Amino acid sequence: MAAKQEGRKLAILTAYDYTWAQLLDETGVDGILVGDTLGMVVQGHDTTLRVTLENMIYHAEMVVRAVNRALVIVDMPFMSFHVSAEQALENAGRLIKESGATAVKLEGGVNQAATIAKLAAADVPVMAHVGLKPQSVLTIGGYKVQRHKQTLLDDARAAAEAGAFAIVLECVPREIAAEITAELQIPTIGIGAGPDCDGQVLVTNDMLGLTAGFEAKFVKKFTDLRAGAGAALREYIQSVHSGTFPDDAHSFHTR
Repeated sequence: MAAKQEGRKLAILTAYDYTWAQLLDETGVDGILVGDTLGMVVQGHDTTLRVTLENMIYHAEMVVRAVNRALVIVDMPFMSFHVSAEQALENAGRLIKESGATAVKLEGGVNQAATIAKLAAADVPVMAHVGLKPQSVLTIGGYKVQRHKQTLLDDARAAAEAGAFAIVLECVPREIAAEITAELQIPTIGIGAGPDCDGQVLVTNDMLGLTAGFEAKFVKKFTDLRAGAGAALREYIQSVHSGTFPDDAHSFHTR
C-alpha cells in the first residue's frame, strides 16, 4: 500500500525451493510468489490443476525458510477454496500456519468476493487474481488475453471491496489495466498487463530463459541460463569421460 502511495513499483518473482528463494531475497525482490505454476515448472504438467494443497505447503515452507525480507505469498491451488468460504478459510489457515508465509493468493473476483471477505475478516492477507485465471483454463478454452472490460472492472472492484490487499492482473489489455490501477486504492500486479500496473510478476524460470519450448509475448528473457547451464554440464561430462576431472587439485591426500 505504501509503495502505491509513493509511486514505487513492486517487483515480484516466483520461487519453489530454498536455493532460489534465498537468491531472490538477497537480490532485493519485493515479493516472492510460491505459485501453483509449480505444477508446470517443477512437476511437468500441462496445467496447474493437479497441484494439491500439500504440494503448496511443502514448497512454501522451503521458500519461507530462506527468506529474510521479501513478502512471501502462496497460491491456493485448484479446488482448495471453491467449495465454500469455510473450506477456503481452513485451507488458507493451513497454508499460513504450516508454511510460515505471510499471505495467500486466490483466483477470482466477483465469484470469490465472499471468500475473500471471509479470509480478510479472519486476518488472512489475501491477494486476488483476475483476468486470465489459469485454474479456469478448461472453461475459458485455453490461455487467452481477457478483453471484456466490464467483467475485468467488476472483478477487480469486487476483490478490492471484499478486502484483498493487492490484485494480480493477468493477460489484460494495457489500457484496461491502467484504468483499474488508477481507480483502485490497492496495488495491481501485472503479468501480461502492461507497464501501468503498480508492480510486475513473472515466473522466474521464464525470465531467466530456463523454460524450454515456452514463448509468451509478456515474458522478457533477461538472460539465457539454459544455454549457459547446458554448456557447463557438457563440459563436466566431457571432463569425466576424458579423465581430466577430478584432477589432483580436486583430490584429497593422505597428508
